Amino acid sequence: MKWLEIIKLRSVRENPEELDEFLRSLDQVSQEGPIEIKIYRHAAIETDLSLHLLWEANQPEKNGSALGLRLAQVLKDFGLIDHSLWLEQEK
Repeated sequence: MKWLEIIKLRSVRENPEELDEFLRSLDQVSQEGPIEIKIYRHAAIETDLSLHLLWEANQPEKNGSALGLRLAQVLKDFGLIDHSLWLEQEK
């Protein structure tokens, strides 16, 4: 089963270098992590971003993965967080 973990950040600071450095470090995530990590910036609000973690597992974590929970905790230092899980709809 595939599932998507989305962490949205509404940052209170514009272009924080520390945040950009943190996001670049996500390339170092272990091989036991998600299938894919993607980062999106809002088209109109430069300080809003959405971090997408795509997972494949027999059962999704109901409250979020350990990685997602850690990322959400760290990103709280930069602004408001919305952390949610989405299950792939079977056809």
